[in-house]
Amino acid sequence: QVQLVESGGGLVQAGGSLRLSCAASGIIFIINDMGWYRQAPGKQRELVAINTSDGRRNYADSVKGRFTISRDNGKKTVYLQMNSLKPEDTAVYYCNARRGSSSSWGQGTQVTVSS
Repeated sequence: QVQLVESGGGLVQAGGSLRLSCAASGIIFIINDMGWYRQAPGKQRELVAINTSDGRRNYADSVKGRFTISRDNGKKTVYLQMNSLKPEDTAVYYCNARRGSSSSWGQGTQVTVSS
């Protein structure tokens, strides 16, 4: 059974930083593409960043230069370092594991950035 457990969300002032973590179990972590998505109230879920199994990293334009995704295959954990946070980054952040047509989601962690 696949489990993705996010942590690290919270309330932060604009300009601050947070680091999200997502611990995975029940999957062969090293062969999965790991991503972070977010969903703000009234908006669709959107891709924030992805770290592929072969080490490539891609980011949404809105977070380039501010967010960094990384993964520790030994710990089966993916991270999202978020710096220079803006109020528009406020959302529920979800971890995703994908391999071919198989996709799994975490329960989400709330990030709130106050102005």
